[in-house]
Parts: sequence; C-alpha cells; structure tokens
Amino acid sequence: MFKKILIANRGEIALRIQRACRELGIKTVIIYSEADKEAKYVRLADEAVCIGPAPSNLSYLNMPALISAAEVTDAEAIHPGYGFLSENADFADRVEQSGFTFIGPRPETIRLMGDKVGAKQTMIKTGVPCVPGSEGALPDDTKEIFKIARSIGYPVIIKAASGGGGRGMRVVHTEAALVNATKMTREEAARAFGDSQVYMEKFLENPRHIEIQIMADSFKSAVWLGERDCSIQRRHQKVIEEAPAPHIARRLIDRIGDRCAEACKKMGYLGAGTFEFLYENSEFYFIEMNTRLQVEHPITELITGIDIVQEQIRIAAGEKLSVRQRDIIFHGHAIECRVNAEDPFKFTPSPGRITSWHAPGGPGIRVDSHAYNGYLVPPNYDSMIGKLIAYGATREQAINRMNIALSEIVIEGIQTNIPLHQELMLDAKFVQGGTSIHYLEDKLAAQQQVTPKKGQ
Repeated sequence: MFKKILIANRGEIALRIQRACRELGIKTVIIYSEADKEAKYVRLADEAVCIGPAPSNLSYLNMPALISAAEVTDAEAIHPGYGFLSENADFADRVEQSGFTFIGPRPETIRLMGDKVGAKQTMIKTGVPCVPGSEGALPDDTKEIFKIARSIGYPVIIKAASGGGGRGMRVVHTEAALVNATKMTREEAARAFGDSQVYMEKFLENPRHIEIQIMADSFKSAVWLGERDCSIQRRHQKVIEEAPAPHIARRLIDRIGDRCAEACKKMGYLGAGTFEFLYENSEFYFIEMNTRLQVEHPITELITGIDIVQEQIRIAAGEKLSVRQRDIIFHGHAIECRVNAEDPFKFTPSPGRITSWHAPGGPGIRVDSHAYNGYLVPPNYDSMIGKLIAYGATREQAINRMNIALSEIVIEGIQTNIPLHQELMLDAKFVQGGTSIHYLEDKLAAQQQVTPKKGQ
C-alpha cells in the first residue's frame, strides 16, 4: 500500500479523497492555487504545496507543477479526482514516466475512451449496445453524409469525436440542415477540442440517462456496482442523481451490467469507470465511458456499502478487488442533489463569502462539501460547493429525508440552487420517477413563459 498520495484536485473531491486516505493510514499531499489557500482540506493535509495563481491553466492544469509537487514531497501516487486532468491521457503518461502511480486507468485506455468514435467501435466489438450511427468519423463527401443520415433516419445528432460537457453537438431534423450543421459542429469541435472529427448518431427523442458503475483490477476481474439515474439535468449538466433507477426491470439492468463488466475484462480496464447510456423503450444505448471517479459516486457507495475511492487506491497499489459480483447486494435508495453557488433559476454564478453555514443531519443524510462558515467561494472554478445525499430504505423515504435536509441546510452570503432542489423534490413527475433528460429544461422553459416580465 502507498505511504503517501498527492491529490491533484480541489474542492469537495479533494476532501473526499483525503478522508479515504486517512482511513487507510496514507499520508496526503494537497496541491492548491492561491485562491484555495484557506480551504479546509489544505489545513487538514499532512503536506500542502501551492502550485500557482487562481487561473486553472496556471495551477490545477499545470502538469509540470503537479509532477514537481509530487517529487518534492516524495509522494508515491497521484489521484486526479474528477474534472481537470482526470481524463487526460498525456497527464497519466507523464505521471507514470516520472515514476509515480496514476490512480486511474492506463493512459492508452483513457485515450481510447476519450475518442468517442473509438470508444463506440470498442463497445460494438465487446457486445455493449450502441446508438445506431456512423461506424466512424463522418467523411468529407457530402453525398456519403446524406447516405449515412438516411440509413439512420431523422432526427440525427452530430457530435464531436473528442467532445464532452455538452459541447460540440447539434440535432438535425431535416436533410436541408445537415450540411451546415456538420460544418458548424466541425468548426466548434476544432476550436474547443483541437479535433475537427465528428460522427453521427440517431437522436433519441425522449430518453433517460442511465449509467453503470464498474470497478476492475489488474488480475482480469471486473464487477459492476449497480446503476444510477442522472436524467434530471440542464444543458447536459447533471443536477440530481439517484440509485437505483426507478421503473426499470431488474433483468434489464442485470443484463447491461454484466455486459459492461465483461467489456472491461476484454479491454483490460483498470480502476473505476462509468458506462453512460441513453435508455428508451426498454433499450440501452451506449454514449460514452468516463474513465474516472464520478461526482455522483456517493449514491452508489450508499446502496452497496463499498467505498469506491478506497477501492481505486487498493487497485492502483496492485491489490485484487475486495468483492466479487456475487458479493454485491443492493440495499435501499439514495438521491444526490448537487449544491451550486448560483442563482437557482437564472443559473448565473454567485461567488463570494459564505456568512452562515449549517449542514443538515439526521438518519440517512450525508453531506460531501469543503465549504464552511466564512469560506470564500472563488469565481475561478466550477460553481459546485457540495453534494447533499439522502438514503432511505425506499425511494419514498429517501425523498422525504431529502426534503427535510433541504429545509434544514443554511447557506447565506451567496445564492445557491437549494430552492430549485426543494421544488423538484415536490414535483409530481419527479416523485413518480422515470423522467427523461429533457424534463427539467422543459419545466424551466414553461415556468419562464408564465412568469410575467417586469413592468407588465
């Protein structure tokens, strides 16, 4: 087992990884930017290294600075968390070449799954169902593009091969719009990702977003830890997640879970990962694989009793998975609300100092957050300041506990999206379960239409 790990991240995930390390008796090195010098996890670390000013490109994305921090502190491994460099194959390469262990998949796997075209082709070979679409990147020949679209059937969606975060994608409903949409997506992809390759898929009208959590070790063992429903989202960004997914037959989940685990064995996957699917009409369609720890991993931990972060560390240290598939039993229901420093309905960021902070408690409540009373939320990074998680024996109990927790939480001095979460927990469609990925955006759009403008 490692004696010292450098945590190459910030915010709540830095604190989460730090806690896992402390429980395993591993010393931690925290890196931080000048904007994060007052963070709780910086004070709690065995060692802390400032790696630069607030802008991410000068600090958390600065590979040489991260490697240097590991060298001067004699760390043995680097945990990237999520976001920043967690799915950067070049960073994983540099970590390994510098003599450290990267706590995550092998660089070649990250590179393969980061290419959406390559990932899809790999899934087809391993037997994981995919959305009908082009076999690879779209050709330059316009006639061929028309031919592919006709074979798939409209509407179709054009996606950047190296895309992510909801960028580099366009829905096309008619043949007349196809050429221009393809051209614009290519240009956007080149600007955003440095890769102009795009591909085409069938656009599913009303799907849900379901994902499967997997873990795999270096001994060719792989398990899946259940599914998560992440359909409550806005602009492709998740807002609420829950596990298990309501109103999907267990036999369907078991079948897709087994396929994901088998695909990991065939790929030689290592560590934690998530297969993301669109689900419609009792069918799963693979969209991408995240080769890292997910923001929403706590809800899986609560229904399985497995510490995913500790499992990541053990696997990276060369140990076998601590569980086999038959050992994994799912209990109860968990829901996670992402707490963001933003206007709850306009979604504009709201950085600033938290003047009052009170975390809720009670049975089944978990709060993963680095924030505290007096904490200054910097304007330089993602607006998420924490995650509120409720667990219950049933989905109804989890929702009830979340309602209570949302009424107890106090965050003053900045705006947060707590009012939106309170509204959703009372929403009849959400309570019923099984909403599509479009539900929240449709709901917000409808509210804007009925809200009178000032002066009317």
